[in-house]
Amino acid sequence: MGATLAAVAGAGAVAYLLAMTAQHTDRESSAPSVASAHDKILIVDFGSQVTQLIARRVREMGVYSEIVPFQKAEAAFKEMKPKAVILSGGPESVHETGSPRAPQLIFESGVPVLGICYGQMTLAAQLGGEVEGGHHREFGRADVEVKTDSCLFDGLWNHGEKHQVWMSHGDRITKMPPGFSVAGTSPNAPFAIIQDEKRKYYGLMFHPEVVHTPDGAKLLRNFVRKVAGLTGDWTMRAFREEAIEKIRAQVGTGKVICGLSGGVDSAVAAVLIHEAIGDQLTCVFVDHGLLRLDEARTVVDLFRNHYNIPLVHVDASKEFLGELAGVTDPEVKRKTIGRLFIDVFEAEARRSAARRSWRRARSIPT
Repeated sequence: MGATLAAVAGAGAVAYLLAMTAQHTDRESSAPSVASAHDKILIVDFGSQVTQLIARRVREMGVYSEIVPFQKAEAAFKEMKPKAVILSGGPESVHETGSPRAPQLIFESGVPVLGICYGQMTLAAQLGGEVEGGHHREFGRADVEVKTDSCLFDGLWNHGEKHQVWMSHGDRITKMPPGFSVAGTSPNAPFAIIQDEKRKYYGLMFHPEVVHTPDGAKLLRNFVRKVAGLTGDWTMRAFREEAIEKIRAQVGTGKVICGLSGGVDSAVAAVLIHEAIGDQLTCVFVDHGLLRLDEARTVVDLFRNHYNIPLVHVDASKEFLGELAGVTDPEVKRKTIGRLFIDVFEAEARRSAARRSWRRARSIPT
């Protein structure tokens, strides 16, 4: 009998699959990807608070997108083989030593690239331009003046017009990379929009993904549709159906144990897994004592009585609150909660394995 423990939820979720099979095979390699048949856009995250909005805007166009941190972007690019890449904003300054960069592989691949705020800065710096920090930090509404035609503006903005955008930057470009031209300026940003249309590279010093840039979603749509040439063949319904197919292929006739934190990510993962494999799933709700009043009781009632999902309720509130007592640093709190959650979950997984004569599996934390 073999065993596999694999992460099934997105970043921040603590949900695991414990699949037990009579004769284990490498199901991960044979299971279909939830996006394998679709065009994809990779979003490289440099730490912006609104990166999720970029993914949302892209998915609203019917195009599958994934967000990955810049440290993992090269591996994700090789695995996903995206048709285009978007570089997000972020709080860092490009001119500082050790600041994040996009994988050079992206620029060598020939796929269209859109850099937003910090993404524009690192795009310019990595392609031979010059970026300086220490200038007047700009945050809020600004007017961009269109200086030339662009695929980004097609059917939307015309030469000489001014349009409202939402700025948030401290660095600015002082010399463009070879092959680039200025497509738009603002009073504080002479390189507010840059482009190399031959290579399909674009850079915006403002955030098109937020509602404060009224035409932002349309600019993104032009990048997705007219620059990258993606027609949109993906829906959330398709994601659900393909995720269920993948889970069934991975689990087979095995058993699954899924950790619940009481949050949205792990709850959605659990319901999706249950829809795929039914009573082969058992959920372990790690009650850490940090939910709102009576919310833990609501979680138990919802899973046991509404979804009819087998649930083990582990009250570990004293353990969590005891270790957190006197801790004031947010990062230390976060790591303490994550460590304790995994410890409690794995302890219950071992107990469940012993009751069911399961073998111990290797954990892969998200």
